[in-house]
Amino acid sequence: MRAMQLVEVGSIDDGDRLRPVELPEPEPGPGQVRIRVSVCGVCHTDLHEIEGELALPALPLVPGHQVVGRVDRVGEGVTTPAVGDRVGMAWLHETCGGCRFCAEGSENLCGDARFTGFDAPGGYAEAVLAPAAFVYPIPEGFPDLQAAPLLCAGIIGYRALRCCRVRPGQRLGLYGFGASAHVAIQVALHRGCEVYVFTRSEGHRALARRLGAAWVGGAKDDPPHKIDAAINFSPAGALVVDALRIMERGGTVALAGIYVDRIPELDYQAHLYHERSVTSVTASTRQDGHELLALAAEIPIRTQVTTYPLDRVNDALRDVKHSRVDGAAVVRVT
Repeated sequence: MRAMQLVEVGSIDDGDRLRPVELPEPEPGPGQVRIRVSVCGVCHTDLHEIEGELALPALPLVPGHQVVGRVDRVGEGVTTPAVGDRVGMAWLHETCGGCRFCAEGSENLCGDARFTGFDAPGGYAEAVLAPAAFVYPIPEGFPDLQAAPLLCAGIIGYRALRCCRVRPGQRLGLYGFGASAHVAIQVALHRGCEVYVFTRSEGHRALARRLGAAWVGGAKDDPPHKIDAAINFSPAGALVVDALRIMERGGTVALAGIYVDRIPELDYQAHLYHERSVTSVTASTRQDGHELLALAAEIPIRTQVTTYPLDRVNDALRDVKHSRVDGAAVVRVT
């Protein structure tokens, strides 16, 4: 099967890091399904892996974790999903199922969790294996291309909305306006929030306005009112200070990325006093995924995508890195 494989980490700007290879088709073991990949979304996490900002378990590696396709083979003991079912595969590949975090419904914090395109081969390939219990049925009404961004960008944005504790009627600040934020704004508006978007890209600003942002500006700009909560989708730690500077009392900044660079020193009185807080968003649970997909069908969420063939995934990664994609980048695999 065709796949794009990472052999050596380094800047995507210095050359194509993912190389085309032919690999044997994987065979599902007990409890697994094989997915014939249709499309795979491109995520900032892929960039953090490729450019060495995340320590990888092993190389070579096939990245990609926003997979949509159809089950074409099942392993022993699998009754659901069935061959022919259209399914999605997300970042959370599997968990131990027995630790206290799994028992408490916080499987995203499982110490033995494995992740798609990181610990296990991912979706930049014609076929991929997944534990049957960790795939998602894709709602009708979402073509494969539009469904792919929901499987990480959408799920993480949904969890970030929960972690920042924004309530209906409150003002929410979104820092960075890529794939995840363009889904999160639709959920927030559906809940009755007023959304302010902070981004440098003129294309992203235009998209934010089209999607219903009440105000759009830069991180150093002052919006018309203080915000009650914020999500930082950017890897720039300095944006935490910018968000806290205009944060109402009792507000929370949620960091939605898997990687954030240095957060500057905070001033307790100016930034944190009056019960302001900063929290991270760590992966997601399967419950997050099921809830987001159901909500996506209800609203309905509309994802904006730019498509690339599999052999141009390096171009897609560069475009994501430099904010040249409005909405989400998605690779057509088969």
